[in-house]
Amino acid sequence: MNRQTALLTGNKIVLRPLNGEDAEVYYHLFYGDEVRRLTGTKKHITKEQIEQYIAHKSGDDSSVLLLIALKETGEVIGDIAIQDIDPDNRNANLRIAIGDGRHQGKGYGREALLLLLDYGFGILNLHRIELEVYSYNVRAAHVYESIGFVHEGIRRQTLYYNHEYHDVIMMAMLESEYRARYLKKEQ
Repeated sequence: MNRQTALLTGNKIVLRPLNGEDAEVYYHLFYGDEVRRLTGTKKHITKEQIEQYIAHKSGDDSSVLLLIALKETGEVIGDIAIQDIDPDNRNANLRIAIGDGRHQGKGYGREALLLLLDYGFGILNLHRIELEVYSYNVRAAHVYESIGFVHEGIRRQTLYYNHEYHDVIMMAMLESEYRARYLKKEQ
């Protein structure tokens, strides 16, 4: 297991940057049918494309892409990103994926989201962080809502996947909402 230095550390997980050595694990982590369905991924990608993607992201100032790894073992279980960072308007988009079903439903995603929200609002000085979730990913929508993301709308029949159209739920959190919910104890 790659036990690189963590950028952000939680109780059960760490968030760390990707490097070229992660291409193999990254490729296998997100190739399963269920992960592809939950993320709406249609295109099949090669390991070489993953390597190019990692290399490109390392020099991309408009995103922060991190691997989610178990704190005790260093096993990579997913990724999380703040992307499309707009520094003028202090907005960004967030995405997360936990690759293996055996790691889902254990609070790892929730912890990763809270770590990255703290980073986004605190270090990156963002005002608004938004995300999208497909209507059939009920578990993820519930987690986002429980963390404090607010439903802002639905883009109807946006994703065509497996012979059906699916809605996209748009959600966001503002810096003031984050601070009121998570930083009020420190004041």
